[in-house]
Amino acid sequence: MAGAELRAVFRVREFRVVWAAELLSIAGDQLARVALAVLVYGRTGSAAWAAATYALTFLPALLGGVLLSGLADRYRRREVMIAADVVRAVFVAAMAIPELPLWALCMLLVVVVLLGAPHTAAQGALLPEILRGELYERGLAVRQITSQTAQLAGFASGGLLVAAISPSMALLGNAVSFAVSAVLVRAGLRDRSVPARDGDARGDATVAAHAPAAGLSGVVAALTEIATDPRRRALVLLAWLVGWYVVPEALAAPYADQVGAGPTVVGLLMAADPLGSVVGAWLFVRFVPAVTRARLVGVLAAGAGVPLVFCLFRPPVPLTLLLWAVSGMLSTAYLLQTQASFVRATPAVGRGRAIGVAASGIIAAQGVAVLIGGVLADHWDPATAIAVAGAVGVLLSSGVAVAWHRANRNSEPVATTVLASG
Repeated sequence: MAGAELRAVFRVREFRVVWAAELLSIAGDQLARVALAVLVYGRTGSAAWAAATYALTFLPALLGGVLLSGLADRYRRREVMIAADVVRAVFVAAMAIPELPLWALCMLLVVVVLLGAPHTAAQGALLPEILRGELYERGLAVRQITSQTAQLAGFASGGLLVAAISPSMALLGNAVSFAVSAVLVRAGLRDRSVPARDGDARGDATVAAHAPAAGLSGVVAALTEIATDPRRRALVLLAWLVGWYVVPEALAAPYADQVGAGPTVVGLLMAADPLGSVVGAWLFVRFVPAVTRARLVGVLAAGAGVPLVFCLFRPPVPLTLLLWAVSGMLSTAYLLQTQASFVRATPAVGRGRAIGVAASGIIAAQGVAVLIGGVLADHWDPATAIAVAGAVGVLLSSGVAVAWHRANRNSEPVATTVLASG
């Protein structure tokens, strides 16, 4: 049974630690996003400002991927994760200072997002070492389902908590989640040496000196490797296009205002996509045969934008929640497959850098998309902006889906499994 196969990963102690730490941080992050949306929109009354602040929870990751993701290949990955968590806890706590100027809030937010890049790269590179063989794909599926559940809980309760307490207290809760995550990683993960190339038994300092290039040169090398591989190129482009399907979350506060609702509805709207993601990940793993999953990637990517187009007709809140949830269901299903196929197609040496660049591109693409969505919402209205984002996602994904089909047809089959059903 699929459920039994999924539970197998929890027999690995280190995976339980990574899973718990990540779950805690994600829940705190979603609570912070609700708090920022309410705080900024309440101060400015501008959809563009609200979307711009939300974009800052994504956009700086591009710079973080360029400058910092290579740290996961040059230093001990556990220590990279701990350092990133500790510093982010400090800066998020500073964001909770009452009446902090908006410019200072934005600057602190940029630093917090930048530090997410090395953490993501180190965690992503460690996971194949923690989970061997088929356990890796199962771990990906478990993380996707539970992380989206944490987002759902964070968004759904976030509106209630922000309304009951204050945005500043919600931000302090996020700071605590980072601190606890650092403690869990420090206590529960084995201290591995700096990654070495095959046959390289040198010490940490020497290996770090000869690790894959960091900074801009390292990113250029990673992007070149991806761009010259038709399959990985198509997978990365499809993954980056998921940004268009995040626009509804960024516009939840102004959309709720458009329909005359309050902070509680903001949290529910933000929770719709994670709810769909949980359902989508489970359905994809449980009912779609492993041999057909890769072929469905392009179709699912394009289909994820279709429900958002119907927002053009200003549906009531219950129907809006359903549309956003269906979009999240489809986008998560295709994103799961692109992630698993990409990591398996990437060599172990330099994997942290490649994962960091790809993941940072996803986050940065989300930031660009929601920023555009905010401008469109101010020019027209939130419902129209969401519909346009969905239509753009459909058109661009359809084009990349054709390229993916050709690359997959002309090459040996990509490792298609995110999880074998049993």
